[in-house]
Amino acid sequence: MAGRPGGQEGPADPVLDRAFALLNSFDPGNRTLSLSELARRADLPVSTALRLIRRLVTLGALERRGTKYVIGVRLWEIASLSRSLGLRDVAMPVMGDLAAATQQHVLLVVLDGTEAVLLERLSGRAAVPVLYRVGGRMPLHSTASGLVLLAHMDPERQEEILQRPLMHVPEQVRVDATALRRTLADVRRNGVITLRRGAPAPLVAVAAPVRGESDAVIASLSVVMRAGSFDPARVGPAVVAGARAISRGLGSPGATVLPDPATDGSPPVAGPAVTNVGSIALTSTT
Repeated sequence: MAGRPGGQEGPADPVLDRAFALLNSFDPGNRTLSLSELARRADLPVSTALRLIRRLVTLGALERRGTKYVIGVRLWEIASLSRSLGLRDVAMPVMGDLAAATQQHVLLVVLDGTEAVLLERLSGRAAVPVLYRVGGRMPLHSTASGLVLLAHMDPERQEEILQRPLMHVPEQVRVDATALRRTLADVRRNGVITLRRGAPAPLVAVAAPVRGESDAVIASLSVVMRAGSFDPARVGPAVVAGARAISRGLGSPGATVLPDPATDGSPPVAGPAVTNVGSIALTSTT
């Protein structure tokens, strides 16, 4: 069986697997689906799909709208208990301050298995177009927020990802694994990364790690801005300070230590990791 979104394997349960296949049939472009569409997308016989759908409707996981179905409110009620939404509650005031100051995108991203998930995004009206929606999955190796999470991932899982043939999307540029490893080391050392890329529009992203109660990295905070709109060297300290503030709100022991007044919590002037997604590969210029 294929790996699950949570990144862990377990004994197969046909009923649960089929029920989740039905729920996973929905996506931003398919919020309302008929019985036949659900059966086809979940690769199930129509009779099996109908039996499971009826049960999911009874439980509130799905709702019927005429001849079609939508995700039910009960799933949202359950999702509201997620640890990620507690993180969101702590992060929102900080994100609001960054969004007000920059009028750009401010992203809060968490790790799920071997992918990043965009938990929340605040966006200014003049912000550059971005590829990822709230609740959507993002590549770890090709986004500033993802690189922060990848840099602090368990070494075995990190190496599993690095062994794959990685490509930048949408540039379709192959990632140089050696350069990527160097970039990840820079992120761990400096605590912040600046990513420059040309698609879907020229942009710059600055990201820093958010830590939880055990001081482990549990999320990343980033600002994504139109190239030339702000100096990343000025935005970087604000992102780092914001990530520290969220970490402190989550009870991170390291975040409660007062920063050096000489740096005000900013990374060393020696420079954050600067990564360019261009026509050749991922390269570190630190």
